[in-house]
Amino acid sequence: MTTPTRLLRLLSLLQTAREWPGGELARRLGVSRRTVRRDVERLRELGYPVVASRGAEGGYRLVAGAALPPLSLDDEEAVAVAVGLRNATAHAVTGLGEAALRALTKVEQVLPSRLRYRVTAVHSAVEPGPELGESMVDPTVLTVVAAAIGNTERLRFAYRSRGGERSRRHVEPHRLVPLGRCWYLVAFDLDRDDWRTFRADRIAEPFATGARAAPRRLPADDAASVVADALSRLGPTHEAVVTVFAPATEIDAGLGDVEPLDERRCLVRCHADTAEWLAVRLLSLGHEFRVHEPPELLDQVREVGRRALRAASPDEASSAP
Repeated sequence: MTTPTRLLRLLSLLQTAREWPGGELARRLGVSRRTVRRDVERLRELGYPVVASRGAEGGYRLVAGAALPPLSLDDEEAVAVAVGLRNATAHAVTGLGEAALRALTKVEQVLPSRLRYRVTAVHSAVEPGPELGESMVDPTVLTVVAAAIGNTERLRFAYRSRGGERSRRHVEPHRLVPLGRCWYLVAFDLDRDDWRTFRADRIAEPFATGARAAPRRLPADDAASVVADALSRLGPTHEAVVTVFAPATEIDAGLGDVEPLDERRCLVRCHADTAEWLAVRLLSLGHEFRVHEPPELLDQVREVGRRALRAASPDEASSAP
């Protein structure tokens, strides 16, 4: 293994969130501990903040520095980063879209053609959902919460409930779950002695306390199931009954309850937090439909239709309010 190749391999190992004993690094790289120490010094000279711990075995880890040095990514990591950045350009995180676009431009400029093709293939196979205008999340909130989860630390923050009530929370954070256009924190609430789900855009002033979080068993198979169960208990704000002029087999079962009426029609009962979401979702079906209820959904469909007509008529669009 040449020195540049070995340095890249060493950097790749150090970029994982753990401390590496010097002996284990030497075994993985096939060199002596003295060579490992020398390579660590080379990385430091290049700007990578590698710290060493004392002891019989000794260890090395990469810590946050004053500047961001170059990262070393393998093929799979590079593709994952590029795909994630493409998706992040439209995600509901304040300011993230522009930052993600800048980062994506830099990453794709240095991607080999074989990897650029894979990124494009993955991205073209994914159809993003409609933008629903959900509340935007402060990226600082996500990073502080994610760090507390990664470090298994307790977390304190201010929280605004669905009804507008404000409170202070002391939790043991478990996972962040992106669902729809929102982020949710699944955590064990120490004051209420129970699991809770928090919308990230309603969290403010989060800080890790430094106290260790206890290992706990989730009340479901995974964090996403906890969020889904919590949302189902809130109850839908809008329930719709719609006739769709298409066979029931052509309607996504995830839309709601689909009941065949005949070979060309079906009755759909669905629900959502907003009438706007229901209107956009129904229009995206690609089939004719008739709304029976609620009245606010009819109003929303008409409004979306008027917007579409204005968009198709430049003269009208320019005069729109």
